[in-house]
Amino acid sequence: MVAEVLTTAGIPVALASIITPTPALSYAVRERGAAGGVMITSSHNPAQWNGVKYKASYGGSGKPSIISAIETYLGKPLAAAAEPSKLEEVNFNPPYVEAIAKFVDLPAIKASGKRFLIDCMYGAGRGIISGIFAEAGVPYVEMRAEINPDFPGINPEPILPHIAETQKRVVADACDAGLVTDGDADRIGAVDEHGNVVDAHKIFAILLQWLLERKGWPGDVTRAFNTTKMLDRIAAKHGRKLHEHGIGFKYVCDLMLTENILIGGEESGGVGISRHLPERDGLLNSLLLCQVMADEGKTLGELVAALQAEYGEHQYNRIDMHINDELKQSAIKRASAIKAGDDFAGMKVNRVETLDGIKFYLENSHCTDKVNAAETWLLLRASGTEPLLRVYCESCSVESVDAVLKVAESFVLEGRA
Repeated sequence: MVAEVLTTAGIPVALASIITPTPALSYAVRERGAAGGVMITSSHNPAQWNGVKYKASYGGSGKPSIISAIETYLGKPLAAAAEPSKLEEVNFNPPYVEAIAKFVDLPAIKASGKRFLIDCMYGAGRGIISGIFAEAGVPYVEMRAEINPDFPGINPEPILPHIAETQKRVVADACDAGLVTDGDADRIGAVDEHGNVVDAHKIFAILLQWLLERKGWPGDVTRAFNTTKMLDRIAAKHGRKLHEHGIGFKYVCDLMLTENILIGGEESGGVGISRHLPERDGLLNSLLLCQVMADEGKTLGELVAALQAEYGEHQYNRIDMHINDELKQSAIKRASAIKAGDDFAGMKVNRVETLDGIKFYLENSHCTDKVNAAETWLLLRASGTEPLLRVYCESCSVESVDAVLKVAESFVLEGRA
């Protein structure tokens, strides 16, 4: 339908002939010199929230200014051209697969002797990494690679509870790591050799440290408002500037186009490396995670442990509260009234930030390591893609995170009539 509308308007269209990952579309837009690209996907959201992603000519998310310009056309009649333009069907995947395979050292990954579980979550990443590994001779097991647009039993987001089965399979199939991509394969999640979830924050931190210490590539670091502060510590150690911005990869992309950015990312598994694309890419990042394991001679669990030992223990979790708009607005209003020096969750509020949502930095007496422990923060933010309130927390331990989130959840629900 999108292709027909565009050709009716006189715009030539190359239409994907097979299921296509979002980063593959972004790569095709840039390499083919196209004006832009349109992806129809629910992304990491449940199937009923299917939508549209726009990719600009540079091969990444449309900048806020571009999206605003596009939105001015919503609801306006279409001006049809005298004759429809050309429509051709194209398989965008092979050039993209070749590019990401060349970006990593596949012989080193093979030589490491490690075996990987690949979880496609019924999404568009199906067959991509497994195809690369099969050709390179890297041992792997693939799961949820069949086409099933209902995403039975899960949302295609690489976090718990949707990757509980992945945890079991990694251990059962004696794999050294599990690599998980979301519905349209631009986000990454992971599971270590013991079945422990390795969240997007730690994946980002592992990749950042490897890029700085092994590759030595130049550039700054960007991160979204709701991502781990461990990245700040890694960047500071290596003398790299860190940019903090709003939530959404469009902000990462904007900075990549205007600043010298090495890597940028967000909480939900979207990490981009500018030498590849100004775009998040779960498939490339999965391959890079394998290379880090090979280069460092460590398991995924050991990589995480080394980070925690050097930069302090950083634990993170979020809860998604499906509540009505009245309760959501009540929570935001009450949270907005809390200031530095007030008490929240039984802890003193050290400072408040409102870059994107309401973020409290808390004085946490549970953190015994007063020098190197993670700073405790709590963020309340209304989702921009689903009818819910997201509550995020990072602290020095799993127990501390759980305790803060429990109190935060009670705070939100206090506004019920």
